[in-house]
Amino acid sequence: MITNLIIVLGVIVKVIFATLAERKVKGSMQRRIGPNTVGYKGLLQPLTDGVKLILKEGIIPSHANK
Repeated sequence: MITNLIIVLGVIVKVIFATLAERKVKGSMQRRIGPNTVGYKGLLQPLTDGVKLILKEGIIPSHANK
């Protein structure tokens, strides 16, 4: 149980830093700054993106055909 949790957290951390590295490389290729607004040099940017994604609400109009 604990080992599974450690493995899952490790994968999540690797994905977070891979996403950050990808965005930094793409920003430098396009001669832009890249993500650097949240935290020290953008280290918290993937975390804030994930929180924003989780907290987003799906707005469905009241007269929509479901």
